[in-house]
Amino acid sequence: MEKYQTIINRIFTPDSISQQLAYWQFKGKKIAFTNGCFDILHLGHVEYLSKAAEMGDILIIGLNTDASVRRLKGDNRPINSEYARAFLLASLRFVDAVVFFDEDTPYNIIKGIQPDILVKGNDYKPEDIVGYDIVTAKGGEVKTVELVEGFSSSLIIEKMISKK
Repeated sequence: MEKYQTIINRIFTPDSISQQLAYWQFKGKKIAFTNGCFDILHLGHVEYLSKAAEMGDILIIGLNTDASVRRLKGDNRPINSEYARAFLLASLRFVDAVVFFDEDTPYNIIKGIQPDILVKGNDYKPEDIVGYDIVTAKGGEVKTVELVEGFSSSLIIEKMISKK
């Protein structure tokens, strides 16, 4: 039960993460932040997230709620519920926190967390990444990570549909 509780303790709402953030900041930890839907967790996600985790002492993942995913990707998504997606992400050893956000972009959650490093895939230019202004204004860094080619939740779903 201890390992299960460890995973649950890594899942936060925007309000519930503030005490944990204060602790990490007091300890002088460098906080890396990334975000996404992570609908069907796959090799590309895990490789990307492990590289993001190496950029700081703490990795926080902003996770789109189910309502947010539906608005962004359509009524047939997400495949997995927000709880299932959060639990899988929080079970990764190098993930320190998963925090839900309900907006279409993570701007407000980034404003609340104030990460030292903002990480996204290299399919974005750093200056086009949501939250760039927040992080750079406080002297933080915005970095990109090379994505693993051929892996995406959408591609996995397309493969499954085409096999029917």
